Amino acid sequence: MEFTIQFIKIFFLGIYYASPLLLSFVVLIVVLGQIIGRIESWSRIDALYYSFITATTVGYGDFRPTKTLGKFIAIFIALLGLLMTGIIIALGVKAGSMAFQEIYNVPMIVE
Repeated sequence: MEFTIQFIKIFFLGIYYASPLLLSFVVLIVVLGQIIGRIESWSRIDALYYSFITATTVGYGDFRPTKTLGKFIAIFIALLGLLMTGIIIALGVKAGSMAFQEIYNVPMIVE
């Protein structure tokens, strides 16, 4: 239980420090999704839904851009989603290794 608490503290501290970057990605994903929605004549909520389904790489396929510009923007949304997910995963891995090091007094391996 001590490890879990330490992990959560370190992880959310990392999220706090990375929040400007993560928030920028979220805003950019929303704006680009709204642009695609306007190009494709979707409602705002459908465009929001599409942008986050694309950013998380789930891609149900119920909405898809048919115009060339929309397709290119969708690729960019997917790349932003991958970057955002990668940052969150990296923060989790770092939090896990730091919590393990602090709880079990394991020396840090430097390559």
